[in-house]
Amino acid sequence: MDAPEPPSTRRPPPRRLIWILLVLAAASSGAAAYAWSQDSAEPDIPEAVTLDDLGAADLGALDIAPDFSVPTLDGAGFSLSRHQAEVGKPVLLNLWASWCLPCRAEMPAIDAAAVRYPDVEFVGVAVQDDLVAAEEFAIEIGVQYTIGFDERDEVNALYPTFGLPVSYLIDTNGTILQTLFGEINQNKIDALIATWFGG
Repeated sequence: MDAPEPPSTRRPPPRRLIWILLVLAAASSGAAAYAWSQDSAEPDIPEAVTLDDLGAADLGALDIAPDFSVPTLDGAGFSLSRHQAEVGKPVLLNLWASWCLPCRAEMPAIDAAAVRYPDVEFVGVAVQDDLVAAEEFAIEIGVQYTIGFDERDEVNALYPTFGLPVSYLIDTNGTILQTLFGEINQNKIDALIATWFGG
C-alpha cells in the first residue's frame, strides 16, 4: 500500500493579492476599451440638434447657387442660368426624393405657395432617387410647380445636403439668401418670402 502524499507546503496567495490582481486587470481592460472608443467614436453631436437647427448653423453653406440643368416633368427642362437670364425671378429650389416622407408631406404646401407667390419660381428637383419612382410620385401627387429630375446626379453633387428635404432661396443674382433644412410648411414659406421680399 502506497504511503499517502504529504500535504502541499505551497501556501495559497493572500486574498489581498488576488483582489489587487483583479483590480489591475479590470483597469487595464477599461483603459484599452476607452482608447479604442476614442479612436473609433463618431464626432460629438449635440443631441438637441434638429434639422431646423441646421438651417441656422454654420455648415460652410454655398454663397452662390451653382448652375444646373435638369429634365422636367413637363418636358420643358430647367436651367438655372437660363432662367436667371430670361425670366429673372427669384427661385425657391427644393431638393426632394420619392422615398422621403417629409418631402412628400411638404409638397402640397410648396404647390400652394407657388400660386400665392407668382413672382418667385418654385422648382423641385428629385435627387438621390430612382428616376422612375420619382416620376411616378410626381405624377401621383400632381403639383403644378416645376418638377425636375437629377438624372445625372449633377444637382446632388453641386448642392451637398445633410439630409432631405432641403430648400434654397436664390435671388435674381444667383446668391443663396437662405437655406432651410427639413420639412417646410405654409408658415415657414410665408415667413421666408416676407423676410426677403416683403411679401
